[in-house]
Amino acid sequence: MTDLLAPAPSYCRRFGVAVLLVALADFFFYGQPAGITWFLFGIVLAAAVAALNPLPLASNDRWLWIRPAALLCALLPLVENVSPLSVSVALAAMAVFALSLAGRLRSGVARIARQLLAFVIAAPFRFVGDFLRWRKAARHHGRRRIRLAAIAVWVMPLGLGLVFLALFGAANPVIEYWFSLIDLFALLNLIQLPRLIFWMAVLAGVWAFLRPRLPRFLRRLPRPARPARAEPAVPARTAIEDVLFGKAAILRALVVFNLLFAMQTGLDATYLWVGVALPDGLTYAAYAHRGAYPLIVTALLAAGFVLAALRPGSETSGDPLIRQLVYAWVAQNIMLVISSMLRLDLYIGTYALTYLRIAAFVWMGLVAAGLALIIARIALGKSSEWLLSANLLTLSATLYACCYVNFAALIANYNVDHSYEMTAQGVPLDTQYLRSLGPGALPALDRFLAHQANAPATDEPCRRDLAIAHAGDEAAYRAEQKNWRAWSFRDWRLIRTLDKRGPLVVPQPSQPSVPGY
Repeated sequence: MTDLLAPAPSYCRRFGVAVLLVALADFFFYGQPAGITWFLFGIVLAAAVAALNPLPLASNDRWLWIRPAALLCALLPLVENVSPLSVSVALAAMAVFALSLAGRLRSGVARIARQLLAFVIAAPFRFVGDFLRWRKAARHHGRRRIRLAAIAVWVMPLGLGLVFLALFGAANPVIEYWFSLIDLFALLNLIQLPRLIFWMAVLAGVWAFLRPRLPRFLRRLPRPARPARAEPAVPARTAIEDVLFGKAAILRALVVFNLLFAMQTGLDATYLWVGVALPDGLTYAAYAHRGAYPLIVTALLAAGFVLAALRPGSETSGDPLIRQLVYAWVAQNIMLVISSMLRLDLYIGTYALTYLRIAAFVWMGLVAAGLALIIARIALGKSSEWLLSANLLTLSATLYACCYVNFAALIANYNVDHSYEMTAQGVPLDTQYLRSLGPGALPALDRFLAHQANAPATDEPCRRDLAIAHAGDEAAYRAEQKNWRAWSFRDWRLIRTLDKRGPLVVPQPSQPSVPGY
């Protein structure tokens, strides 16, 4: 409570900065397209956080310039393209930056991840909670009068200032003309309920960064009381646990699991890698689709079993035979994940590419990396926290890299290049889905329409409808890009590509021949 009361000017200064940031957010975002303004707002917010949470300029602080450099790297995906992923990366980095400047960030990737989760949970309620605690503390310490006096001291200057301004307006026709340009009703119309909600949401969001704190309720949760009794464990229960989950049971389980996984790996090698003919009535697409996702669940269950069976310091973790069996089993799980990726690739080759199938590829790669890290943890004798930190770093690096990948263009190019219209194989192109991908699919649709110009005349009505819709999408996109707020590096490259192609020509309907001419 005293933390809120002592720096009362600091509280007011933070609130003033927050109001200015809300005004800037209204100018950048409300009713505007998403673009470079997200990066600019992130830079301004970072500068405000650094100004309100200054660090002593110690010459031996090696991390002094690492913080802003790391934050800038996290904000760069917003320059490439504004997407939910790039915004999430920027927000997470901003939270880490703010907590580090406030001296509330612990070391260790796993601990930072827990603090980020707690920060996100508490952020929407931080402003309201701080305001209520500050008012309560001010009343408790008798500062209510001071706050009222600080407000009342502006009554006379503002009142007389308005009187002088009115007199100047009556005496100066230029000022009177300026007054006539002010439409109070138009200003009141700007204050709408959705806009007020937007202001409140932005105020709550920026306040969490300007005054970065972690929720206190996590430290106030009562710990479960330990039983005072010191009786030994029940012998029967201990014996059952030793039989079911002891060293002998885990050894036999690993032998059985290795045999089962070897059978599955052999089947995949036979049908997927070697190309042996499948049984009658079963296609490669059906074989691939049925096994892609269940095998990933199998690999995750296997990873959980390994983590539970080979806990650091347990009897099983030191047995050489069990370790060798675990290595073999995890290696088979990695092969299982690779087979799942091949299954998904075969399925995509038949039924086209989508966002969900790309996400499945990324997820499978992360599962394979996690299994490899399990082997590294066992071999190096690392702790479970090390494994968690390594997986979080792998996930963070993968998501950061995905911010720079134009998945819309990737999907559109793949589906066009492998469509039935282009290759006489596979499935017909789903043009509605391609249009739903957004501007990134425009060049791919250009190639598709150019190829379809030589299609049979029976397809002309559909081709013309698609060309008209395509031209409308491009016109709307170019109109949006005229607003500087919508600029991004990816859109800049796309506009250059469209300009090199030239104006889009919509095919005109062919005129039917008239007898006698």
